Amino acid sequence: MDETPVLVDRRPDFWVLTLNRPQRLNSFTQAMHVALMKALDEAEAQGCRALLITGAGRGFCAGQDLSDPIAKGDLGDTIERYYNPLLRKLRNLPFPTVAGVNGVAAGAGANIAFACDIVLAAKSANFTQAFAKIGLVPDSGGTWLLPRLAGSARARGLALLAEPLSAEKAESWGLIWKAVDDDKLIAEAEKICTQFGSGPTFGLAQIKRALDAAETNDFATQLDLERDLQRAAGRSPDYAEGVKAFMEKRAPVFTGRER
Repeated sequence: MDETPVLVDRRPDFWVLTLNRPQRLNSFTQAMHVALMKALDEAEAQGCRALLITGAGRGFCAGQDLSDPIAKGDLGDTIERYYNPLLRKLRNLPFPTVAGVNGVAAGAGANIAFACDIVLAAKSANFTQAFAKIGLVPDSGGTWLLPRLAGSARARGLALLAEPLSAEKAESWGLIWKAVDDDKLIAEAEKICTQFGSGPTFGLAQIKRALDAAETNDFATQLDLERDLQRAAGRSPDYAEGVKAFMEKRAPVFTGRER
């Protein structure tokens, strides 16, 4: 069992979680699942306002470590106990999440990155839906995320052919926000997290809710949701501060609170 499978760096404006099994390209074990869920729970409970997830060494995450006991037996049970709760937690966090993909992102590792709100990738990085190579189905939200991010044809090609997709092509296909030079990746990711960490966190959370709901809502239902979310955002201290700062021609000081 790894001593520290996830490193947690609590900064004033945001947290950094580093997957820390570099000798195995940060592939998942039961211990890493437990540590990552614990870190996400703590980030939410302790008022974190933005989160950066990256990997130690030369990889972001190579998916599941196939030598770990949870990779054997009933894989449906493994998904239900570990991967699905992780993806639900990550997707529903009430603050922005940023993936800093520093190297290979394969299998669940790729889909965990895609589940973040903003994905930055080093130009040397690549994304692979490796499941088909061993007779499995994309999980960790892959079959939901890929068609929505890349379109049906590209999603099928990525899932069935299991070919690596470069960071720059992932950007051009709309799968990620930006591909950046390797030596600028973390600085760029931290810059975005700093912006989020001092931003109107409650309002940003409502944007996330609206965009997620738009994937399945019809237009009329989405209009109603926008109305309801805007009502809540309009009552927040950050909206009042934003308007006041605009009128006073100064930078706003947001607290991130709902009330």
